[in-house]
Amino acid sequence: MTLKPLFDRVVVKAVEAEETTKSGIVLPGAAQEKPQMAEVVAVGEGKVVDGVKEEMVVKVGQKVITGNYAGTKVKCDGTEYNIVRQDDILAIVE
Repeated sequence: MTLKPLFDRVVVKAVEAEETTKSGIVLPGAAQEKPQMAEVVAVGEGKVVDGVKEEMVVKVGQKVITGNYAGTKVKCDGTEYNIVRQDDILAIVE
């Protein structure tokens, strides 16, 4: 099964958080921050506002930063995805 987002929605998959700090301290699962960085898996076609089509800025494969509580979590074929609006994406990581 594949996910195809509608309008200005984007399907992202969380990038795993690091389990150790830069100084080498191993973090237990409860101490790790919720990952904000994600990889774009699928992009909708954009939405029409006042008769003008808004183009999508993000593309499949890009790494992005989303809000902590943005979007809707879904599970597909055992993998967890988050569906967010393009407006919920804060930055593209280059």
